Amino acid sequence: MKQPENTATLFQRLRIILVETSRPGNIGSVARAMKTMGFGELVLVTPRFEGMLEHEEAVAFASGAQDILASARIVGSMAEALEGINFAAAVSARLREYSPPVLAPRQFAEQAAAGAELNAALIFGNERFGLPNEIVEKCNALINIPANPDYSSLNLAQAAQVLVYECRMAALAAAEAAPSAETGIGFQGEAASLAQIDGMYAHLEQALVAIGFLDANNPRKLMPRLKRMFSRTQLETEEVNILRGIARKITDKFK
Repeated sequence: MKQPENTATLFQRLRIILVETSRPGNIGSVARAMKTMGFGELVLVTPRFEGMLEHEEAVAFASGAQDILASARIVGSMAEALEGINFAAAVSARLREYSPPVLAPRQFAEQAAAGAELNAALIFGNERFGLPNEIVEKCNALINIPANPDYSSLNLAQAAQVLVYECRMAALAAAEAAPSAETGIGFQGEAASLAQIDGMYAHLEQALVAIGFLDANNPRKLMPRLKRMFSRTQLETEEVNILRGIARKITDKFK
């Protein structure tokens, strides 16, 4: 039996995640940026102190977007923040040696809007330190805003505004193109969630240790390189299950 198609637009499928935010005003400003572009799902990961969503500075900077603050969730880990997400992008001005593929804001927005099966997230780091490598390496993409190289300093809310604007434009364009977009050709499976992919990496690492390909005491950069390789694909759930099945056979054989 054919599964019902996901008809949710990017306005319903995009989550904004703020990690260890220090300033309540920045949270309010991001909420305002989101509302002006039609997005509503905001998640905070371990903000600097309690009560930031109700802080007077956050409320003032939200400037009419208090409903976004009121519905926002605070979670204690990235795993919670990314629950249900299968297309996550880290936003950073700093490129990384083992980062996932680098996309411009428009590229991310167009890909997220076109993939009706994609539940997308934009992840913004701490105002001072940005995002740690371990979060970036979990993502499907790294977004780098092509700002003036002589002065590329964007604050958190400005970066968020750029991204949600591009997402709005892409969502509207996708909606206009929708009637002629369905071709009925080919097969596309369900995109794997980040939690499923993380589980695959853990299983694959165990298998590589079992066959002696990976030294657990001196792993070097093998796993980050493998994560980078797989992040260039859009892994589907069945593909993740196949890879985990291979890893399971290996670990069973070498027990």
